[in-house]
Amino acid sequence: MTAPSSSDTAPADLAALEARIAKDIEAASDLKTLDDIRVSALGKKGEVSLKMRELGKMSPEERQVMGPALNGLKDRLNTAIEARKTALEDAALDAALATERVDISMPAAREAKGSLHPVAQVMEELAVIFADMGFAVAEGPDVEDDFHNFTALNFPPDHPARDTHDTFFMKAGEGETPKVLRTHTSPVQIRTMMSEKPPLRIIAPGRVYRCDWDQTHTPMFHQVEGLVIDKETHMGHLKGCLIDFIAAFFETDAVEARFRPHHFPFTEPSAEMDVRYERVGDAVKVGSGDKWMEILGCGMVHPNVIRSCGLDPDEYQGFAFGMGVDRLAMLKYGMPDLRPFFEPDSRWLAHYGFSPLLQANLATGLS
Repeated sequence: MTAPSSSDTAPADLAALEARIAKDIEAASDLKTLDDIRVSALGKKGEVSLKMRELGKMSPEERQVMGPALNGLKDRLNTAIEARKTALEDAALDAALATERVDISMPAAREAKGSLHPVAQVMEELAVIFADMGFAVAEGPDVEDDFHNFTALNFPPDHPARDTHDTFFMKAGEGETPKVLRTHTSPVQIRTMMSEKPPLRIIAPGRVYRCDWDQTHTPMFHQVEGLVIDKETHMGHLKGCLIDFIAAFFETDAVEARFRPHHFPFTEPSAEMDVRYERVGDAVKVGSGDKWMEILGCGMVHPNVIRSCGLDPDEYQGFAFGMGVDRLAMLKYGMPDLRPFFEPDSRWLAHYGFSPLLQANLATGLS
């Protein structure tokens, strides 16, 4: 004999409760009202939830009837609420589209104008400064292979940077080399060393990707890295280059810097550069103050990296450095949070944006 369904065995009061709540759901005219109905029915103190708490007081025979009946009621109400929510959202979207329609055949308002994003502005400033030092701009693909992103840069096979919590790995097809979204712009240095003959002097600005998201980290951000390869460059050249860059970028006459020993797989020796600073509101003033701030990483290119690119490390040497473009923009222009950089908020861009007509140059000032 077939067991009766929950709807057949559900008491009349559950059927009446369901009919009343379903009627309220259908009559809800906005999302807030609908959510209030959900809480009053299925919340911790909702009518259905309170009835489910009474199951423990029932006999086994009663629970066999009421348990499935209440679970079925809860599922049906959830389904009805989701359906109504979708309908209300679709109606709201249709109404917004109807009222926000734009006639693209109309001439643009004279007061309307675009703004240059702070990241684009800083990229321009970096290019101007390093071009004055004799650097060329080099670019490479965002999707890289393991060799260019890790192996050629002297990352050992068990290095933490290869883990999925840092790197976006892409699924490889059969017989294909695994791909990653590049975690730094250093692969551009590898490609340049493998395709061009020294002496080399380049910067590599661009987008990079890592699994991170908070006030000062985003899954996609921007870096600029620099590379010099020749037969004579040494650590003193690296220090002078970076101190001159910081002074030019922050538009100050003097910079007090220190270089702390550090470790990067692709440089030896490696260092982090700190500069003295003081905070003025949300912005920082570099060059003076009693505090130190780490601003970039650098070092002499590791012989293994030079060797991986087909060059002789006994003949060639050089230095490399890297820094976050978004962080430089935050420091220079007083932006407290990195996440709005990537949000479609025209008000933020209107406040922090730059005129595209005023190009950065060293003669009249970068910004």
